Amino acid sequence: MKNYIVVLCLSLISIYGFAQTGHIMQGVGATNMSMGGASTGQPLDINGALLWNPASISTFDSRIISINAGAFFSSPKLSSSMPAGMLGPGAPAVSGTTEDDRGTSIMPALAVVFGKPDSKHTFGISAFGISGFGVTFPEESNNPLSNSFNPTKSSNPVNYPQQAGGFGHLQSDYMLLQVGITYAYKVSDKLSLGIQPTFNYSSLQLKPNPLSSPSMTLGYPTTDKASAVGYGAQAGIFFDSQTGFKLGVAYKTPQYFDKFEFNNTYLDNSTAPVNTFTMNYPAIASIGTGFSKGVIDLALDYRYVFYSTTEGFEAKGWTNTASVQGFGWKDMSIVSFGLQYKGLNKLPIRLGYTYSTNPINSDLAFFSTPATAIIKNAFQVGFGYEFTDRLVLNGVYHYGTSSGDTRGQLLNPMAVSSGNPYGALPGTSVSYSMTTSMVMFGINYTLKK
Repeated sequence: MKNYIVVLCLSLISIYGFAQTGHIMQGVGATNMSMGGASTGQPLDINGALLWNPASISTFDSRIISINAGAFFSSPKLSSSMPAGMLGPGAPAVSGTTEDDRGTSIMPALAVVFGKPDSKHTFGISAFGISGFGVTFPEESNNPLSNSFNPTKSSNPVNYPQQAGGFGHLQSDYMLLQVGITYAYKVSDKLSLGIQPTFNYSSLQLKPNPLSSPSMTLGYPTTDKASAVGYGAQAGIFFDSQTGFKLGVAYKTPQYFDKFEFNNTYLDNSTAPVNTFTMNYPAIASIGTGFSKGVIDLALDYRYVFYSTTEGFEAKGWTNTASVQGFGWKDMSIVSFGLQYKGLNKLPIRLGYTYSTNPINSDLAFFSTPATAIIKNAFQVGFGYEFTDRLVLNGVYHYGTSSGDTRGQLLNPMAVSSGNPYGALPGTSVSYSMTTSMVMFGINYTLKK
């Protein structure tokens, strides 16, 4: 087992720098993604089992290694508007939209399970990118500081230069890589228990950095890429009736992180004060059911995400020095459904759907403009091809959409008052939406039992 752990960790060193897109990944690996992420009660592959229910790895009675990689593309759009007169007496209303120009991100996943026939003990190790976001919105060129400024044409106020009251060039990069070491015990032929301590690495970069207090003359600084390490755990129960019906329940604790320490630089390249910020990963409760009969496998999961009690997401609003206290997100629900059809020889076909509620309050939408990756509806289609009884190729195509805008008002700490706690600017708006697409392939290889 030591050799597998060493190889896995060495592989991580070469991939951990890739940022993920989307706050909570709905699934990992081509098979689990193609089932919409549903696997708490239906462990069709080791990736979904290791991610969502450690007890369910007891269903695998051999040594299996899985390597997956996907190309993920998102297209966020950020829009805002100001009413007539806000830019000065007689000035017309302005509005515009900025499109992200980030490009494609790589999504890797590595997993190994060590099972034996007739053994009550199963072990696993995994390395997954489980969370992340990232945007790159360029500065609005048609802005009040430009000699050619024309407010009657498209002009996006939220991306005005900081000297004109906007963010300017807005960029964020966040990723969370999680390594899990899993143990499952088969209490009986029908019931298994599992536990998984987790170890995490995250990085965050913000341009500009609203978590830092601004200078009255130089505005908000930008940051280098800060990192933090964290820990947590997951426990689960898996029940297989042996008649086709299956049930799983799992709970992932909050992932507790060190503070990010940001080394900041103002736009004129002078050094800004260092600031710190803690951003934990929320606790997640999952329940899932599965049913297998003949050539059909069905899976249905429900998850509840506890953002409202998570440090970094719980706090909201401005500090008394005009920095942002936190995202102010509410709890969210996720429903995942998957169908696998095995009627074609060596070629299983899979369909998946995922629905997520939006954790962002409209009053606080402005604070989440660096983290716009909210997907309401996601659709997946996938396949497997069994080259041999040991070697299987899996693939998936994913398409996701926010299905509308997250919308609120522009906020300014200078406008905060007892009746306006977030500093909303009357008559303004800010909104964002996005679509995502991904192609992923993975190989599962079963070693000798």
